[in-house]
Order: sequence, then structure tokens, then C-alpha cells
Amino acid sequence: MKPSPGRLLTAAGPFLGLLLVIAFFSFDSEVRSYFLTTYNFKIILTQTVIVAIGSLGMTLIIVSGGIDLSVGSVIALAGVVGALVLKEGGGTFAAIAAAVLTGGVVGLVNGGLIASLRIMPFVVTLGMLGIARGAAKWLGANQTVQYPDSPLNGLMTSADPLSSMPPTGVWIALVLAVLTAVMLRKTVFGRHIFALGSNEATARLCGLPVFRLKIAIYGLAGLYFGLSGLLQMTRLRQGDPTVAVGVELDIIAAVVIGGASLSGGTGTVLGSLIGALIMAVLRNGSQQMGWPTYVQEIIIGMVIIMAVAIDRFRQKRN
Repeated sequence: MKPSPGRLLTAAGPFLGLLLVIAFFSFDSEVRSYFLTTYNFKIILTQTVIVAIGSLGMTLIIVSGGIDLSVGSVIALAGVVGALVLKEGGGTFAAIAAAVLTGGVVGLVNGGLIASLRIMPFVVTLGMLGIARGAAKWLGANQTVQYPDSPLNGLMTSADPLSSMPPTGVWIALVLAVLTAVMLRKTVFGRHIFALGSNEATARLCGLPVFRLKIAIYGLAGLYFGLSGLLQMTRLRQGDPTVAVGVELDIIAAVVIGGASLSGGTGTVLGSLIGALIMAVLRNGSQQMGWPTYVQEIIIGMVIIMAVAIDRFRQKRN
């Protein structure tokens, strides 16, 4: 059975969007001379890592029919926890475990509240946004947490700044993307996520363990958010409780631009990665054009509205 033109357009849409954004910033010859260089694309890939890994977790949540607005705060909290462990003399692996598990615990709490109290994910995670941010400021004594030099600091930077080879963080994101895609498409757990997002009532009638499934989805996504927080910490080389404000909008926009539906049941890992790349290229290109920060924010806001509008159009067409 041949795929319909509509399905092909939906699948190719994120790629076309990425090409259009790159082409737009390539019109100016002065900008093009730097924007299209290998070195700049390495910078773009590095800037994409935090949102890309976050979008992997958000893909699981959105495909299941949920949403998580607490991502930015969880990233900040995980970074502060990881920095505190290093500051207190903990080893590299202890810091990794502490940061990632912090995200996982917050995810489990989100999932547990959503599943047990049957409150809308929007409300629960909006509350957690404030709780996690407050906890990060409390643990960090309302200031950045400095820690001794660590091998982790090399995750988001190349050994040779002039090399075109991306840093380790980019490869971590790619490996996780492959594993997540396989999990979503080739495992029973992945099929259950799609079934839950397509119709929760039907999934419940079919005997799926909806309660445990929601907790597992948010808990797993939280691990991704915790890892994003760790990488954000290594990028800044400090734990900052005020970092990643609003990054949840970039992550959600990346997933929706990539073809996922906010109503659930639809989404791909590849699409989410392309969406994250689009967001990074937009920010990088805006900086190359010399546009002020408020112009970048307006553009990102317009992209988010367009992404949701396209999602609504797809739903009506289906």
C-alpha cells in the first residue's frame, strides 16, 4: 500500500522546514560566509543537544497524550544537584547518577500525581515548574554552585576548538535518539505509549495498565530531562538555578514541529530531532544577522503558534 501524498508531506515537512530556515539565513552573503561553515554547524549541533535530549523525553509524553511544562525547572534542578555532588567531593559517576535520577524522581512524582489524582498534566506539571525551580534555588542558596574541574566539563566542548568534530554530548544525543526510536517502534512498551495517546479509554478497556504506564512514561522522560540538566551544567561549568527558563517551550515546539500531535498518538524521534535543529538554527541565524534578543523571542513565539496551528490542521484533515 503506497503512502498518501498527505502522509508523505507530513513526514517530509520537518526536513523541508529545516532547509527553508537554512536557505533564509543564507541569502545574505556576509552572513552566508560564516553561517554555512563546518565550524558553525558544529556550534549549532552543540547548541541543539540540550533541547534534543529534552525532546526525546517530551516525545514519549506527547505521544502518550500528555504534556510536561516543568522541563526547564527540572533541567536547572538536576544541574544544581550534579554540581553540589561534585562540590562536596563526589565522583564523576556519582554526579551523573544524582543529576539523572533527580530528573527521574521528579518525573515519577509528575506521573504519579497525574495517574492517581486524574488531574490534567498541564496543571500538575505547571505546579511542578514552580516547585522544581524553587528547590533548585533553595539547594543552591539562591546562587550559582561552583565545583572543581571535572572530566564532565569535556562533554559539551571539543578537545580542539578548531576541529570540525562535534563534542561528546552530540554523540550521546544521537545514540539516545536511536535507542528511543527503537524502543518506541519495536517494543511492547512503545506500542502501549501510542495506544494510550490514541485513546486512553480504549487502552484501559483493552487491559493496558494505564496507571503504571503513565508513571513509567513520565519517569523515563524525567531521566532524559535530568541528563539535559547534567549537560547544561557541564556547558556552563556551574550549577545555575536560574538557567533554562522557557526552554520547555523550545522542547515542546521541537516535538510538534517534528510532526507530533498535542492530542497524542502521533510522533517520531527523527521528527523531534529535526524540530530541535530548526530551533537551534533559528537562534544561531538570528545571532548571525545581528538581531536583538527580543526579535529572536518574537520569532520563536511565532514558530510555536505556527507549529500548533499546523497540528490542529492535521487533526482536522485526519
